[in-house]
Amino acid sequence: MAFKGKTMDDLIRIMSAGAGFRLDARARAMDELILIAAASKSGGGRLVLTGMSIYDTDDLMRIASAGAGHVTFEE
Repeated sequence: MAFKGKTMDDLIRIMSAGAGFRLDARARAMDELILIAAASKSGGGRLVLTGMSIYDTDDLMRIASAGAGHVTFEE
């Protein structure tokens, strides 16, 4: 399933329901990534964010904190 066409609300709902998925982070705003990561924590799913080399350490820490162990970063 391609997620780049999904709205942020759809992604949050899917993640909050307990699903896990891989998402190209370059197509999303930082605030969106933080909200989706928080939904992974509350839903218990695994969020894999790709394209993360463009973000600085502080941004990565904000996303990681929101996901609390449910987020994986990839190049």
